[in-house]
Amino acid sequence: MLLKNEIGALILRVTLGALFLIHGIVKFQGGIENIVGWFESIGLPGFMAYGVALVEIIGGVALIIGLAPRLVSALFALLMIGATLKVKLSVGLLGNGQMAGYELDLAFLAIAVYLAVNGSRLLSVSRLIFQEDSNEF
Repeated sequence: MLLKNEIGALILRVTLGALFLIHGIVKFQGGIENIVGWFESIGLPGFMAYGVALVEIIGGVALIIGLAPRLVSALFALLMIGATLKVKLSVGLLGNGQMAGYELDLAFLAIAVYLAVNGSRLLSVSRLIFQEDSNEF
């Protein structure tokens, strides 16, 4: 049963990492200055766009390879809480016809919280580095 849980956590970890990696890359490909402007238009400091994009890229790679998955997942959970409260909550769960709702954000949040609480040790660089099965923070 334990192996099944680890395989499930591995699938969640790699999937979440890949999705955040792609989201971060797209922010730069689409013109990070556009994201900076959008951040400013919703009342956030523009420089935070760079930070969010870099956390998504670096954190995405880290999750995929299993480097500090609990810490990275906790950071992703914070990003999802911020995105939901600041941007998506006002458009509703399923969106408003012009913008997607927060249903995907909730799914990402749930996965991130699961990984932050339980970790993911299977095929994990952290496990190789620290030679431990617990406390990946």
